Amino acid sequence: MSDPAPRPASAAEVAALAGVSRSAVSRTFTDGASVSARTRAKVMAAAEALNYHVNHLARGLSKDASRPVCLLASNLTRPYHGLLLDALTRRLQAAGRMAMVINVSTDPQSAGAALAQALSYRASAVVVMSGTPPADMVTACIDAGQKVIAINRGEEWPGVHHIRIDYRRAMQEAVTALRAAGCGRIALAGSRKGTPSLAAREAFFIEACHAQGIDPVVWRGDGSGYAEGQEAAQALLQGQVPPEGIFCLTDLMACGLMDMARDTLALAIPRDLCVIGFDDIPQAGWAGYGLTSFAQPYDRIAARVEEILLGEEPASRLETPLIWRQSVRSAKEPPRG
Repeated sequence: MSDPAPRPASAAEVAALAGVSRSAVSRTFTDGASVSARTRAKVMAAAEALNYHVNHLARGLSKDASRPVCLLASNLTRPYHGLLLDALTRRLQAAGRMAMVINVSTDPQSAGAALAQALSYRASAVVVMSGTPPADMVTACIDAGQKVIAINRGEEWPGVHHIRIDYRRAMQEAVTALRAAGCGRIALAGSRKGTPSLAAREAFFIEACHAQGIDPVVWRGDGSGYAEGQEAAQALLQGQVPPEGIFCLTDLMACGLMDMARDTLALAIPRDLCVIGFDDIPQAGWAGYGLTSFAQPYDRIAARVEEILLGEEPASRLETPLIWRQSVRSAKEPPRG
């Protein structure tokens, strides 16, 4: 029979070893509380000997700042979601907040059970990280009286705090960049997935094209990943009059499209085709792609989340700078005649 697992030391055990009262232990680990230097030294020595750690969760459930921040996340293997999760957890940890991640990519029943468990901890806020977590989960959080922070969601729930990207400005810049590169025929590699972010990029890109007198060719795949980019290349680039510039809703689509265009269709980028993506994932900067892309403001999103947790309500939309690389010709480089 194996030995039972060791249990955490208690404050009472620390007090007994240090030869002080239980309240003296509590004051030692409470910021600003009055305790003598001699007593503090005895308590800290006993705590170190017993490997004692304060249970801040149990101690501070009545304090909003002591309760966890629940992150509703999905598709964490995708670069965008992983990078956003990294930025959020780093920011929350630096602020002394504990993050609780609920992966809603799994089946609805287990995801719902995990969310119910998280709500039982009385989280200080629920951050909905993208358009994928279903609306009924967000509604459940609202009905439970949670503070909800939604990132790039299209719905307008009462009392929900929104963090959104200025997609209209970005799409205007994308069309202008392709036109400046000499692209007269422009296409959009889109998606039927229909998340708020993807739908907004598509709508604003088409709007920006029309504003500049362009009728773009629009292709839509089932998703927004690498495979859909390959499908887009086959559909858009094998006609008699293929586009000269393509905007892809995501960098993963752009990478798939570029690989298919070069390796299978023997097109040179950017000489024969200019490509712009969105998200600025690490692969965009790889030498094999050199993809011009709009950078997601991960750190600024995380900062906005912290501001909302502190009671502030930033109203402006966040901008996404265009990171120039080799997949778009400069205005001085003419296309192949």
